[in-house]
Amino acid sequence: MKENLHPKYKPVVVRCACGETFETSSTKDELRVDICSKCHPYFTGKQKLVDTGGRVDRFNKRFNINSK
Repeated sequence: MKENLHPKYKPVVVRCACGETFETSSTKDELRVDICSKCHPYFTGKQKLVDTGGRVDRFNKRFNINSK
């Protein structure tokens, strides 16, 4: 087997956009994520609509759906 072929696997800190941090192992020095289990709708039970460029509003307007 060749030596020094595989990258070093080390503990790193994962940082979410919501501010949550936790440790895991990776070959990278630091990981930044947009969504984690603390803020993901599946785990929290709260649904967040991310409106990219008014797509949700256009959909609601097209099908005559009133927002709550």
